[in-house]
Amino acid sequence: MTPAKRLVDLVLAVVLALILALPFGVLLLVLLWVEGRPLFYVAERMRAPGRPFLLWKLRTMTVVPPEAGVSGGDKAARITASGRFLRRSRLDEVPQLWNVLKGDMSFVGPRPPLRLYVERFPDIYARVLQSRPGITGLATLTFHRHEEKLLASCKTAAETDRVYVRRCVPRKARIDLIYQRRRTVWMDFCLMAQTLGRAFKLGR
Repeated sequence: MTPAKRLVDLVLAVVLALILALPFGVLLLVLLWVEGRPLFYVAERMRAPGRPFLLWKLRTMTVVPPEAGVSGGDKAARITASGRFLRRSRLDEVPQLWNVLKGDMSFVGPRPPLRLYVERFPDIYARVLQSRPGITGLATLTFHRHEEKLLASCKTAAETDRVYVRRCVPRKARIDLIYQRRRTVWMDFCLMAQTLGRAFKLGR
């Protein structure tokens, strides 16, 4: 990560944290009333091969014992009513401002992968994770909807894993590497603006 990119991340994270502090506090009170505890979902993700960190999100599913793998159709029934709204509007990712401030993530970059897939595909992720993982990114904007459709039809965890590995991992990696070769501060601002516009549109 370049010093300029890190500076943008820090300044933007602090500004957003100050702006969102009050409305996010109100949102937490509403979620506490509607869904109860826990309010947050904290899970291990990988910043780089051999470098895990704890990713923070708002909880959008009913609580179950620890599990592995990405979310597919096999987990759809667990998404709460408020969780659907949080996911559509991407408000569930606001706690990741903490990850940005800590330096675990950037605003723009590849989505942080599970250890499971980093260890299964070390060559792919050794290249992809040369970029700091991000809250949004080129792959998120261009492939995420298609990925959701692919995984939504999966009925078991094994099927979800198989589809994700065969049809999502290599495609997202190619897009993330395109971003890696072309990234600039201006490109990051454009991707963040697109993400914000899409969140406002889908959140209504």
